Amino acid sequence: MIQKNPSIESPRVDRKILRRGWTTGACATAAAKAACVGLISGTIPDYITAYFPCNISHIFSIKNKFLSKSLATASVIKDAGDDPDITHGAEIIVDVAQAPDGHGLVFQAGSGVGLVTRPGLALAVGEPAINYSPRAMIAQNIAFARHIFSSDLLLTVSIKNGLKLSKYTFNKRLGIIGGLSVLGTTGVVIPYSCSAWVTTIQRGIDIARAAGITHIAGATGRTSERAVQRLLCLPDIALIAMGDFVGALLHYLRNHPLPHLTLAGGFAKLAKLARGALDLHSGRCSFDPSFLAQMARNNGASPALTARLCASESANHAMNLARKEDMNLAVAVAREARKKVKEIVGSAVSVNVVIFDRDGTLLTGETPGREEKVKY
Repeated sequence: MIQKNPSIESPRVDRKILRRGWTTGACATAAAKAACVGLISGTIPDYITAYFPCNISHIFSIKNKFLSKSLATASVIKDAGDDPDITHGAEIIVDVAQAPDGHGLVFQAGSGVGLVTRPGLALAVGEPAINYSPRAMIAQNIAFARHIFSSDLLLTVSIKNGLKLSKYTFNKRLGIIGGLSVLGTTGVVIPYSCSAWVTTIQRGIDIARAAGITHIAGATGRTSERAVQRLLCLPDIALIAMGDFVGALLHYLRNHPLPHLTLAGGFAKLAKLARGALDLHSGRCSFDPSFLAQMARNNGASPALTARLCASESANHAMNLARKEDMNLAVAVAREARKKVKEIVGSAVSVNVVIFDRDGTLLTGETPGREEKVKY
């Protein structure tokens, strides 16, 4: 059970308290501890209690077991709670064996766990994609076994069908090949926090920097990402799939700057950014027709058009109304969005904002290059 802690109360969606879950790192911790108990006692338990940061503990059910004199294997089925996690229901498997003295606690990637192949991540190239926080949680929970054995241990972490599941993640773009990553800072999955996505944005920036990339593009979706890549001839490693989390990208870039940033998206999303929203999800930031009407008025719109924009039903409806009077509202939105972005990232990063139609057509004019060449 999760111990009560006011700092980790579950969020509410439509007045429903969402059920929290457990990260892949938490599940690997529980499986590793159960396997260690088996090596010591001769029996792998059916249930094991694992301990995590913030005074949290949980009793995990052990799914599968194997035990010999030199090897113990235990597995846990991941429960991500009410979070739409791609790894919900995945089987996390840990093999524990004694290692030669002097090797310490050795982590190895088994089937379904990826390997790091690019510099820029916290883990060195060639390391299994088992993040430092899960490694620390595992080490803390199995310290008793290392003390009893007075020797070092080899832990092989596997995820059933991990290679297949990794195709639905950004691991390949980050240079993590062969499977999933073992993640989780606290061990707890907070529903709809999208912490893994935010982490992916941050690691994407790190990897671009390590590769010597000077111009990255953050896109709200697949269409805008493909369009901005064609527009600027950027390599895949320069593309940051930020989705709705533009704030996560901008705040990280402020502290870890790169010379050039282009933000790309559809009109509706970037209209929200233009009025200062940093989370562009429709459930957290709604369409505001009065904002677009005011922007149009400031750019010379007639009173009649301004009134129609105030009554518009959607951002795209507003854009089309303005288009009928030969006003490119996308240009005004891009200009205002760029101002908001510059306020956050600071002077170290030059910024361009480009807006695309739903078919990938550029709506904001000429191809942008460096900041001084942009013509809005």
